[in-house]
Amino acid sequence: MGWLDRVLGDDRQRAKTQYQGRESASETAARKRREGHRARVFRDGDQAGQKFRGRRDWT
Repeated sequence: MGWLDRVLGDDRQRAKTQYQGRESASETAARKRREGHRARVFRDGDQAGQKFRGRRDWT
């Protein structure tokens, strides 16, 4: 245990008690990314942004 843990308390214990049931910042960011992706897929379609990469004519 470091001196900061003695001053502020144990973060793991605080996470189990004080922040129990709350969404973490990383979970919030991941959820917003998923929601934004779903909204773009519903709006633009699944294949939006993908160009056909066929044979090129260099004439």
